[in-house]
Amino acid sequence: MAGRGPSRQELIRRRRSGGFIGRQGQVTGFREALKQPLDEAGQFLFHVRGPAGVGKSTLVRQLETIAREGQAVTACVDEAAADAVEAMEAISAQLAQQGAPLKAFDKLLTTYRQRRHEADAGVAVSAAGTDPAAGGAPAPSPSSVIASQLGLVGLGMIPGVGAFTGAVDPNQVAAGADRVKALLSTRLRTHGDVELVLSPLDALTPVFLEELSDVARRHPWVVLFFDTYERTGPVLDTWLRDVLVSERHGELPANVLVTLAGQSRLAARCWEDWYDLVTDWPLEVFTDAEARQLLAGKGVTDERVVEVILRLSGRLPVLVSTLAESQPGSVEEIGDPSGTAVERFLKWEADPARRAAALACAFPQELDEDVFRAAVEEEAAELFGWLRSMPFVTDRSGHCRYHEVVRSAMLRLQRRQSPARWEQLHTRLADAFGRRRARLEEAAAPADDWWEDERWRGHRLQETYHRLCADARSALPAALRELLDAYDHGTISLRRWAQTLITAGRDCDEPAVTGWGEQVIEALGEEPHDEIAVLTLLLARAGLDPAGQSLALTLRGRNHRNADAYPQALTDYEHALTLDPENERAHFGRGRTHQLTGRLDEAIADYTRAIELAPEDLMNVSYRGLAFHTAQRYEEAIADYDRSLELKPDYEWALGSRGASFRLMGRHEEAAAVFTRAVALAPDDYWALAGRGDAYRRLARSEEALTDLTRAIDIEPTYSWALARRGDLYRCLDRYGEAEADFTRAIALHPDYGWALTHRGMTRAMLDRQDEAVADYDAAIGLDPDDGWALSHRAMSHRMSGRCEQALADLDRAVEITPDDSWSLTSRGLLHRLLGRHEAALADLTRALTLEPDNAWSHYEIAVVLHALRNPGRDGHLTRVVELLTAEAAEESPDPADAGNLLLAHCLWDRREAAERHLARFLGAGPPPGQLHELLLALRSLLPLVPEAGPWISEFCRTVEAARTAPA
Repeated sequence: MAGRGPSRQELIRRRRSGGFIGRQGQVTGFREALKQPLDEAGQFLFHVRGPAGVGKSTLVRQLETIAREGQAVTACVDEAAADAVEAMEAISAQLAQQGAPLKAFDKLLTTYRQRRHEADAGVAVSAAGTDPAAGGAPAPSPSSVIASQLGLVGLGMIPGVGAFTGAVDPNQVAAGADRVKALLSTRLRTHGDVELVLSPLDALTPVFLEELSDVARRHPWVVLFFDTYERTGPVLDTWLRDVLVSERHGELPANVLVTLAGQSRLAARCWEDWYDLVTDWPLEVFTDAEARQLLAGKGVTDERVVEVILRLSGRLPVLVSTLAESQPGSVEEIGDPSGTAVERFLKWEADPARRAAALACAFPQELDEDVFRAAVEEEAAELFGWLRSMPFVTDRSGHCRYHEVVRSAMLRLQRRQSPARWEQLHTRLADAFGRRRARLEEAAAPADDWWEDERWRGHRLQETYHRLCADARSALPAALRELLDAYDHGTISLRRWAQTLITAGRDCDEPAVTGWGEQVIEALGEEPHDEIAVLTLLLARAGLDPAGQSLALTLRGRNHRNADAYPQALTDYEHALTLDPENERAHFGRGRTHQLTGRLDEAIADYTRAIELAPEDLMNVSYRGLAFHTAQRYEEAIADYDRSLELKPDYEWALGSRGASFRLMGRHEEAAAVFTRAVALAPDDYWALAGRGDAYRRLARSEEALTDLTRAIDIEPTYSWALARRGDLYRCLDRYGEAEADFTRAIALHPDYGWALTHRGMTRAMLDRQDEAVADYDAAIGLDPDDGWALSHRAMSHRMSGRCEQALADLDRAVEITPDDSWSLTSRGLLHRLLGRHEAALADLTRALTLEPDNAWSHYEIAVVLHALRNPGRDGHLTRVVELLTAEAAEESPDPADAGNLLLAHCLWDRREAAERHLARFLGAGPPPGQLHELLLALRSLLPLVPEAGPWISEFCRTVEAARTAPA
C-alpha cells in the first residue's frame, strides 16, 4: 500500500512558499534563527509590525511554512482568542492536528470549563441567571460571583468572629482569601478545583508549559505566531510576557520561538524592560523592485500594465497581489486608472456570479459556508471553495476573513453605489444570525442563561453588527441597551460589544456609533472598578428607557458594593427601585448591601420581597437563610436552607449552611448528619469536613473529629478555622505541643484571629508558660476589649503568677461583660477568698451555683469560704463535690482535674487516706505543668485553713512540686 501523500493544505503551503515575494530580510533572519544552537538561541521573540495591508499576515503565513519545512510544529493565534485561556486552547488544538497533543492541558481545560460552569451555576441557578454576590447578576469571574465573606462570618467559620447581630466592620469581613475559597469549595469538588476556578491562568499555564516542553523535546522547534496582535495584545501582553521572560508559571524551552504581528509597537507599560530581547521587524509597502518581482511572478510584465498597477495599489502588498491575480495583459483589461483597486479586481471577473459573491461576502466580518450561503444569491451558492482561494482571504479551519484593506474598500464601494442594496444585505445577514441564535434557544430549556453560551453570544454579536450597519440610527438604542447585558456578563463581552460598535460605525460611516464604542472602551480603563464609569456614561447619555436605567443602576450598585462603597450602592439600588419597583435584582442587591453592613432586618425584608417576585430563585432563598443565620434566627434559617434544597437537592452550600446552623444551636448530632450529606456529595469539600469535624469534637467523638479536621487541612492547608478547631481538639486531648503548633499556624495566617490567640494562651497556661499566655491574652483583648473569655483566662494566669490585683481587675471586667458566666464568677470568688474578702467571695460563688447548680468547682470553693467562716454548711457542699466527682462516669474519666478537686475536698475534710488515693490518681493521669502548678497553689492555700492536716498537706505539696519540676 502506498504511503500517505501530502495534504491539500501542504500543497497550498508549497505553492505559496514558492511564489512568495519580498521580505527577504525577515525571511532570512527567521531561517537563521531556526539554525541557532539551542544553548546560544538569543533570538526567540520577533515582532512584525506595520500598517494594514502591508503584508504582516502574509509574512506570518510564510514564516509558518518555513518553520513547518524545518520539521517544526507551529500554531497561530489571532483575534478570535479573547483571552490567554483561549489562546492556549487554540495553540493546543493546532498542535494536536500535527500529532503533538497537549493531553494533560486539554483535560485540565475541560475540567476548568466544567468547574467554572458549576461555580456559576451554584450562584446563578434561577431562570434569570441571577448572581447573588454580584448584585444579582453573573459576574465576569467566579471569584467575584461567590465573594460571600459575610456569609461565612455568620456561619461561625471565620477566624475570631462568631454569629452576631448589629453592625459589622466591612474591612474585617472582607479580609482573608480563604473565606472566599471556603464558600467556593461548597460548590466544587476539590481544593484544586477551587484554585482552578479562582486563578485559571495560574493553574492552566504551568501545565501548558510542561506539555509544551514535552513537545519541544520531541521536535527541533516549536514556533508560535500571534497575528493581529494590535487587537489581542491588551489581553495577552502580561500573560505572554510572564511566559516568555519570567518563571512565574514555569520555564519555557529554548527551542520555542514566538512571532507577534501587529500594527503598532509593543506596549511600553508591559514590554519596556524587555525591548532588548525583541527582534523588531517594521514593514513598509513593497519596494518598487519587490512589487515588480511579484507581478513578474504572476506573469504581468507589460511595463504599461505594471505602472498602472503600481500606481493603483500604492505598492501595498495585498493590493498588488489582488490586481495581479487575473494576469491582465493590457491597461484596458485593468480599466480606468482613476478607479480603486477593488473596482479593477471586480472588472477582471467575467463571471457575474463570482463578481457578486466577492462583493456580498465583504459584508460579514467572518465567513463560514453557512454565512456565505446567506450572503450570496442562489446561483453562487457553490462558490465558497473559490472564494477561500482568493489572495485577500485568510482561511483557518473553514472560517474565512477578508483582508481588512480589501474588505474596507469593498464596503465603501457598495455603501456608496447602492444604499438600498447595502441595507437589504445587512438586514438579510442580521436575520440569518438571528435565526441561528433562535435555533440554539429552541434546542434547550428556556431557563438557560444564554449569555453563558459562546456560540449564542457570537450569533448575537453578529446580529447586532449587521443591524447597526443596515440602519444605525434605528438600531443604536437597542445596541446601547445590549451593552448592559454584555457588561452584566463580563468585561470581555463588554469589550467585544464596544469594539463591534466601533467597527459597525466605521463600516457604515456613522461617527456617532463609532464614538459610542470608543467612549465605552476609554471608560473601561484598566483599574478593577473603572467599569463603573461605563454605567455612568450609559445612564447619562444613552437614552435608556426606565427598565434599562433600573438595570444600569442595579449593576452600578453591584459594583459600588463590591468596591465597599456601600452608601453609593444603596443610593443606586434605591433609585433603581424607584424606576422599577419590581426589579427583583435590585431588591436582592440592596439586601446584600444591608447584610454586608450588618443591617440584617432590612436585608431580610429585601430578600423577602425578592422571593415574592422570584419564588424559584435559589439565591434569594439561600441568602435570606444566611441573613436569618447571622441574626441567630436559626430555625428560620434552616427553613430557608430546606427550601433551597428543595430547589436544588445537591446544593452543598445549603447543606453546609444548614449544618452550621444546627452546630451553633448545639444540635451537634443533626449538624454531623447534615455535614455528612454534604461530604457525600463533595468528598473534598473542606468546609463541610471541618464543620463535621467540629460537630464530632463537641460530641466527644475525638478520633472522628481529628480525622475530618486533618482531612480538611490536608485539602486546604491555609484554612485557619479548621487549624484552630483541630488545635482545640488537641488541647482537650492533652496534646499540647500539637495544639500550640496548630494555633500558631492559624495565627500566622490571620494575626487578628482572637479566638486562636485566646486558645493558644490557654494551651501555654497549661504548659505553665504564664507570661507567654498573658501575651496571647493581651493580643486577643487588644483586638476585642470586650472579650470576657480572654479576660477571665488572663486573670487565671495573673493569679498563678501572684498578680492577684491584676487578676481581680480582669475578672471584674469579665463579669461586667458576661454577668451570667459561672466560670468567671467562680474565678472571682476564688480571688476574693485568697484576698480574705469572704463576703464578696460568698456572693460570687452563691451566684455561680444559682446559674450552674452542679458545678463541682463552685461547690468546693464555697465550702472553703464556709470553712474559713466556721459555717457548718461546709460539709453539705463537700458532700456534693464528692457526689458529683465520684459518679461512675467521673471515676472512669482520665481528667486529672476531677481527681484534683476530690483531693482538695478531702484535704479540707482532713481525710488523708482518701486524699492520698486521689493524689495518686491525679498524678497517674499525667497532668500538664500548668495543672500541677494550679493544684500546688490550691494545696498551699489550705495550709492556714486546716492546720491539723498541715504536715501531710505539706508532704503532698512536695510531691506535686517534684512532679512539676521533673524533666519532661
